[in-house]
Amino acid sequence: MTIEQGAADAVAGAPTPTPPSRGSRRGLSSRWFLLIGAVIIIDLFAFILFPQAPKDAEAGADCPFPACFIENALEFPAPHTVYDFDPANAPSADALVTFHPSISNTIVTMWLVMAVVLIAVIGMVRGSQLLPKRGQNVIELVYEQLRDFGLGIAGPSALPYIPIFVGAFLLVLFDNWVGLIPPVGKIDLLRAPSSDVNITIGMALVAFLIFQGEGFRKLGVGGYLGKFFPFYEFKHGIGAGVIALFVGLIELLLEFVKPVTLSMRLFGNIYGGEVALGVMTTLTVLIFPVALLGLELLLNAIQALIFSILTLLFITLAIESHHEEEGQIAEEAIAEMKGSEPSGLQPAH
Repeated sequence: MTIEQGAADAVAGAPTPTPPSRGSRRGLSSRWFLLIGAVIIIDLFAFILFPQAPKDAEAGADCPFPACFIENALEFPAPHTVYDFDPANAPSADALVTFHPSISNTIVTMWLVMAVVLIAVIGMVRGSQLLPKRGQNVIELVYEQLRDFGLGIAGPSALPYIPIFVGAFLLVLFDNWVGLIPPVGKIDLLRAPSSDVNITIGMALVAFLIFQGEGFRKLGVGGYLGKFFPFYEFKHGIGAGVIALFVGLIELLLEFVKPVTLSMRLFGNIYGGEVALGVMTTLTVLIFPVALLGLELLLNAIQALIFSILTLLFITLAIESHHEEEGQIAEEAIAEMKGSEPSGLQPAH
């Protein structure tokens, strides 16, 4: 008997999968229709029992549709203050960026997100084994996938900074996603951290300090500042020196633009998504808001990836010297991770 005949007999003798019956399909469809109908009925009862009223207005005041409904569904950029350390000098309620000692609802939500993520990760990797458990498998898979992606984008020199990249991605991701949970944004105590420009500016400044500090640490004060003030180029002529100095000054200005782009891109996309979701939820029923919610899940993950990968790229650019030979930074990074000195490296000229 040939292999082909044996395979054919095995297939012939295998039980034929039974297709789902029409009754099961009808049952599934009827469940969906019942669920949609139940949601519509609940919406109608909520509309009748809890009528909309304008914000900061007397009870029973008229709330014309759709303007008043949309306004009630939106949360404005200025965060709500949970605790004020200096209430006598409180800023205006409409102030977007504030420098006031207080705890806002976005800070409280961010602390909760950090606590939940840390507790979940620690619980999943606690008692790590050579043969990992399911939770440990998940954490290792996520870390390895993000590590490979980061190295593929930034190169081998980014290897020591992969933990920063992974940590930034997870923090921003859950800061974005928490705003899609119904209680968040609907009560004064909770609000998505990334929808507050003060939070995104704070995270961008932390990233800015990291890649600037790494630049000074790896290249030294003279080597790092030499990237922006390349006076050594004057030895090639006055024209070459002037052009190099002009380019260096532009690069110095761009360094201070980096935290602005990091913070405003994240804030604008997350807050804009919340506005769109609030408006469409008010104007439509059920189907379209669910589809938009799924789109927001994807876009929020993309924004977290953009923030973290830009942070990683800015770090690798900061530690890269104009004088170092090609591949030297990568070899140094790999050797540093292995705990040994790189071999066969030539000193920079």
